[in-house]
Amino acid sequence: MDIMADKYNALWVSHSSINDFLQCPRAYFLKNMYKDPTNNKKVKLISPSLTLGSVVHTVLESLSTLPTEDRFSTPLLRQFDSEWEKNTGKKGGFKDEQQETKYKKRGEEMIRRVIAHPGPLEKLAVKINMDLPYYWLSEKDEIILCGKIDWLQYIPEEDSVNILDFKTSMKKEEGESLQLPIYHLLVHHCQKRKVKMASYWYLELDDEPEEKQLPDLDESEVKVMTIAKKIKLARQLNKLDCPEGGDGCFACRPFEAILRGEAENVGVDDYGTNIYYLPYESEVEEDREGILL
Repeated sequence: MDIMADKYNALWVSHSSINDFLQCPRAYFLKNMYKDPTNNKKVKLISPSLTLGSVVHTVLESLSTLPTEDRFSTPLLRQFDSEWEKNTGKKGGFKDEQQETKYKKRGEEMIRRVIAHPGPLEKLAVKINMDLPYYWLSEKDEIILCGKIDWLQYIPEEDSVNILDFKTSMKKEEGESLQLPIYHLLVHHCQKRKVKMASYWYLELDDEPEEKQLPDLDESEVKVMTIAKKIKLARQLNKLDCPEGGDGCFACRPFEAILRGEAENVGVDDYGTNIYYLPYESEVEEDREGILL
């Protein structure tokens, strides 16, 4: 198989797209496939928590490209302010100045926590030499697994790595998630070092990362492949309906509002996606703090 020629026709799956499909196939379609017929651009609904997570991640992930001795030479809060300024008002999903101030203060406290307790961020890091890490989950089925990794801490004593994921939610993740299985697969296939451990860092709650059980690679591949095949079949059969029927569910209803013209277009992101603001979604945002970014 000519991988370079065929990868553009393959099905690309990631943790976020798989999660979209599991929540609601219609939401998966609207988030990952639908394009505005007037400009051929995808659509994205912005929210306060999405902005908070994006800004904090951008600031912290930028440190991994710097030598360890230079990482904290530039004040992180200054970088945070600069990044936040790109996402103010409705462009960040905020209904008013009071809501924005609340979320910005949360972000500032997370950055202050990292400054006071840098932990793994002041140690050696590994950068995967790909803008978007990916590999062929199955060449036969033409399925590619992709995804960004927040941080890879290098462990020189064993020439291994620790997968570190930043969490900006007020609640800790419960139940099973495919995030770690997918990250383990990606890191295993996209760089040469052994994965020794994986950790979540709940930046609003803890001064240091919380180690998680490392998923088995073979079991992870089976789980991800099973769902990826379901996604591919649903796309081929055009069976991407909301399981709750015509009224939709919490996952797809906000995007249906975009299609009905009820949301406000507030710009375009770095990937050329149209960003929309939906007033009533912003009002219920704080009830969804269980969503992990």
